[in-house]
Amino acid sequence: MVELVLAATATMLATGIGAIPVILMGARAATLRPLLLGIAAGVMIVASLLGLIRPALERGSTIQVVAGLVLGAVFLFASRILIAKSGRRPRLMATGNTSLLVFLVLFVHSLPEGFAVGTAYAEDPATIGLFIVLAISIQNIPEGTAVAIPLAAEGASPRRQVSAAILSSAPQPLGAVIAYFLVETVTGLLPLSFGFAAGAMLTLAIVELIPQAIHGRARLAVTGLATGVAVMVFLDSLLQL
Repeated sequence: MVELVLAATATMLATGIGAIPVILMGARAATLRPLLLGIAAGVMIVASLLGLIRPALERGSTIQVVAGLVLGAVFLFASRILIAKSGRRPRLMATGNTSLLVFLVLFVHSLPEGFAVGTAYAEDPATIGLFIVLAISIQNIPEGTAVAIPLAAEGASPRRQVSAAILSSAPQPLGAVIAYFLVETVTGLLPLSFGFAAGAMLTLAIVELIPQAIHGRARLAVTGLATGVAVMVFLDSLLQL
């Protein structure tokens, strides 16, 4: 159990690494906002398709996955409306609506990833468990970048960028422990929860990130989108070897 908690905590901390490239860019992050938002959108789209929808379809029915996708999209739209109406934000995210939405969606999406870690460890910690931890840790790095990008563009401090990136994966250790003890029950919920996370991420990328990126400089936005997609496809192919 201690090994599982440490492994899940490592996947959470890996998200913070993704903020480092954005921090190193400094003031250039604001000027390259269309490029960076495009990268964030590309990362989320591929992570949704290959990291969530594909394994969800392997574990459950199409109906379960589609239901999850719809619920995830509804969650994103409802979140946008509530954030716009309340105007209240946690101190950590006291910047724009986009940064808060990115954080919220990735925060929710990290719980089913924690389920995947716990389920894998319950089945075979030495092989499948280790592979899943490695895969999620690597995937979490560009997701941490996706969290840091809108924060940096809105003038957030490096400390806030790293903190927000790590906290976006905070549910992973909890999800891993829950899945470890309730492996059969959680395994049945994985297709729906993966679909939910994918629906929220895809909607965020299509409705929020891509339009904002294109509104800046379309060419930079397309370059960023292509870069984000290419990086995630490369990571996925690397993990399949």
